[in-house]
Amino acid sequence: MKFDSHAMVLLVRPPDAPEFPEDEAARLQDAHLAHQSALYDRGLVVAAGPLRQQDDDRLRGVVLLSVDAETARELYSQDPAVRAGWLAVQVQTWMVPAGQLSFNEVRLPASAAEAQG
Repeated sequence: MKFDSHAMVLLVRPPDAPEFPEDEAARLQDAHLAHQSALYDRGLVVAAGPLRQQDDDRLRGVVLLSVDAETARELYSQDPAVRAGWLAVQVQTWMVPAGQLSFNEVRLPASAAEAQG
């Protein structure tokens, strides 16, 4: 059987994440979403979204990419929220039977206002 491989990034709130004033946290979230949306526009992100009602509140979101794990690490090391220490990444390669997954092209929000609107 053939397998497709995808890099899966778990976005995690580190235990030592800095606290930001509300306006700065909002700006950082928008910068994170803009970065992720730009990666999608380049064809690198397949799907992404926040996690809710998870057992571990440190887990903030999941990103599935069409690149190898090392490239995913490099791409997300440039994420403004990661650079600020607000998020950390855990990267793994996810193997699925070839052709099992398909996604519709739906643009990712580039800001919190766009995500809520």
